[in-house]
Amino acid sequence: MTKIFQILFLLIILNCKAQFGKEPIINKENFDKQRVHFGYFLGMNAIDFKFKYKNLPIEEVLVGTSIGFNLGLVANLRLSEFFNLRFEPGFYFNQRNLSFPGFTKTFDQNREVKSTYIHFPLLLKFSALRTGNIRPYLVGGFGTALNLSSNAMVIDDNKNNVFRMTKATNFYEIGFGVDIFFEYFKFSPSIRGVFSLNDELIRDNDPNSPWTGNIESMSTRGIFVNFTFH
Repeated sequence: MTKIFQILFLLIILNCKAQFGKEPIINKENFDKQRVHFGYFLGMNAIDFKFKYKNLPIEEVLVGTSIGFNLGLVANLRLSEFFNLRFEPGFYFNQRNLSFPGFTKTFDQNREVKSTYIHFPLLLKFSALRTGNIRPYLVGGFGTALNLSSNAMVIDDNKNNVFRMTKATNFYEIGFGVDIFFEYFKFSPSIRGVFSLNDELIRDNDPNSPWTGNIESMSTRGIFVNFTFH
């Protein structure tokens, strides 16, 4: 069994050397010349909130983040040799845990914010010159997201342990990645920073609420790591 794994490992190394060495075998040479092509992505995200306050608080709201996951589709329109327009609709799942200051009871202090976003970004991709089977790129643009987990229509508020957010918000995102051309497909890992342009907080019914009364704005920000296959 050990010998089999050694042989497989050697074959992988030889294949990588052939594909990405000094004189690589050029894979999918004309792939990027297509006017339109499609793909899909899987990935991870880490999302939190950025708070602004009306008055500087003694203690700020603490945000506990967790690792969520992403999945979606990619539609790519070639504009020129270096520029592509991309539409990447997808689902983004995440949970943030908020800890509000000034409370002694866990029921009052902690709130779980579960989010399921349908994200609709329109992005411009700028690609560098291809070197062998590698082509780095920059990407950026704007998008709209719908939060399917929003409690925007609920009458209850934090007094009833209900934390409310808006249903829709707008984002901008910017990032970088690399296209890696294999024999049968193109693999594109990327890292993006994503930032909300809107205040997403729905205030409590009481304007002097200890949870939301001192918050001027609350907006989502996060990092997306996507692995795209074409």
